[in-house]
Amino acid sequence: MNSLNYMDMSNNSFEESDVPSWLSTLQSLTTLTMEHTNLKGAIPASLFSLPQLQTVSLRNNIINGTLDFGAGYSSQLQLVDLQKNYIIAFTERAGHDVEIILVDNPICLEGPKNKKYCMTSQPDFSYSTPQNNCVPSSVCRSDQTSSPNCICAYPYMGTLVFRAPSFSNLGNSSYYISLEQRLMQSFQSHQLPVDSVFLADLMKDSNDYLLVSLKVFPHGQDRFNRTGISMVGFALSNQTFKPPPTFGPFYFNAEQYQYFEEVSLSPEPNKSSNTGIIIGAAVGGSLLVLLLLFAGVYAFRQKRRAERATEQSNPFANWDESKGSGGIPQLKGARRFTFEELKKCTNNFSDINDVGSGGYGKVYRGTLPTGQMVAIKRAKQESMQGGLEFKTEIELLSRVHHKNVVSLIGFCFQLGEQILIYEYVPNGSLKESLSGRSGIRLDWRRRLKVALGSARGLAYLHELADPPIIHRDIKSNNILLDEHLNAKVADFGLCKLLTDSEKGHVTTQVKGTMGYLDPEYYMSQQLTEKSDVYSFGVLMLELISARKPIERGKYIVKEVKIAMDKTKDLYNLQDLLDPTLGTTLGGFNKFVDLALRCVEETGADRPTMGEVLKEIENIMQLAGLNTNPESSSTSASYEESSMGTSSHPYGSNSAFDSSAGYPPSTVEPK
Repeated sequence: MNSLNYMDMSNNSFEESDVPSWLSTLQSLTTLTMEHTNLKGAIPASLFSLPQLQTVSLRNNIINGTLDFGAGYSSQLQLVDLQKNYIIAFTERAGHDVEIILVDNPICLEGPKNKKYCMTSQPDFSYSTPQNNCVPSSVCRSDQTSSPNCICAYPYMGTLVFRAPSFSNLGNSSYYISLEQRLMQSFQSHQLPVDSVFLADLMKDSNDYLLVSLKVFPHGQDRFNRTGISMVGFALSNQTFKPPPTFGPFYFNAEQYQYFEEVSLSPEPNKSSNTGIIIGAAVGGSLLVLLLLFAGVYAFRQKRRAERATEQSNPFANWDESKGSGGIPQLKGARRFTFEELKKCTNNFSDINDVGSGGYGKVYRGTLPTGQMVAIKRAKQESMQGGLEFKTEIELLSRVHHKNVVSLIGFCFQLGEQILIYEYVPNGSLKESLSGRSGIRLDWRRRLKVALGSARGLAYLHELADPPIIHRDIKSNNILLDEHLNAKVADFGLCKLLTDSEKGHVTTQVKGTMGYLDPEYYMSQQLTEKSDVYSFGVLMLELISARKPIERGKYIVKEVKIAMDKTKDLYNLQDLLDPTLGTTLGGFNKFVDLALRCVEETGADRPTMGEVLKEIENIMQLAGLNTNPESSSTSASYEESSMGTSSHPYGSNSAFDSSAGYPPSTVEPK
């Protein structure tokens, strides 16, 4: 512990306790972050005397009394962030200038608000990589950039996003110089064609992430080729590059590279050799005719063999409607990838790029030659579909275009593989954030924003997609969060097209995830859009509780209904709420009311997703938020055939003894 320099214990549901005294013994500590951890009482002055301490962030706790650094606080101390606590006084000390943030404390809410520590402002800092003892070229083309080595080129550009830098003095250029050096060391050690790097445009976003604009310049030429871009993009996007420890974890948002050199297919003729060419052609003409005859016969035979091989390995290349697979796939905005292309951008599907797995197969992170990051979903053998079913799925996904739905970029149907390529969503799933595994803090306002985005995506699928789409597996694991924490509905593995003739259709298999599954659909096998609405209602309850739908044998819907008392504050649900929600919960009661309408027993009593969306927009307005779109596991996916007796899937306590799939009731198709 004596060598520990960075500690982040945020978003843990500890019991209320004083600030631990042992923190004052960590002599190497530079950064302490304990947000939403139920700390109470006063902060001991001895904590601020740690010699290496630079940053203290204890937001959203129950810290009270007087804030006093003491006379001997660290000369390295730069930032103390205590927003949303209960501090009533601050003892100001002369000397070292420390940035202090006490916004949303009684000292600021009840006293004068013009104090510096009662205001938040964007730090005033800037940095850009200097020139390396050279004179910048004044003859660069308008679309080129001069590198730090004063060479005109087309750089590969993007943004490095650092989620938890351990330093708060963002104006200290030494940090960025060390980052430049580490970048170049990494590129050179992997023998990448990089001449230099350029950093600029530093800023903190609303999540306190540090954003750094990066330009990577090619070595020995004015632009990268496709191999070079793929290698550099892979190094940055797949964590091959390791930044200095002070920068903490990061991800890279690449811009598309558009400056690949076009290869000319018409070389200049060599006039001096024209005579020799004519003589050679005359002498070899007769031999050439004979060779062409033999080559024509051979080529014809090889073409027939190649067509047969292609038909076996890639059914989309020579699509034949007469074989019962339907017409040629009609794709909108998606392209076909070869298996070799996907092997290259995932480093041969290496384990380091494996970002998750499920019933369908594994998901890999990859980087396309353009530098774009993608998520590559590779089906395992036992979950593969027939050619017609796979064709139908990619046609469907290629037509879905909405900012709150994960976009399909392409597919691979070759060499016995079924692979889907999606846009990469960097902040993972909502489930990871609610559990604390991602390190992203979701307060009430952010959760409302997630609910709004998810509702928009699902309403689009139900009401604007043509034909409408029922997702069938809405859950927190299938809601992804982008770099701005916008929600995107993902994973259409169980989705179903809904044509007019199929409304109210009785399915032969019940599909979904226990805990989110509509009990009416479970018992009757009658699938409608209201089944998704039920799952969304469970998701809403998960947002306020951060609990799995079925946890320790208890079902969240049932627990909320039992505990709920509308005559009491927060409907008497305090014991079920996630403590990291915060204390300002505008629109909470209406949110709970809406969630319970979504989980009504019968679909006819539930609202449509369009109605749910409007209600959430109203709730956000009550909370003072802008609805402008710019501005141990106990759940298991299952797929069972019809068997068993008719009973409510969540109706008895015995139903919660395990998380396995439950058999649907026996219903004869209409």
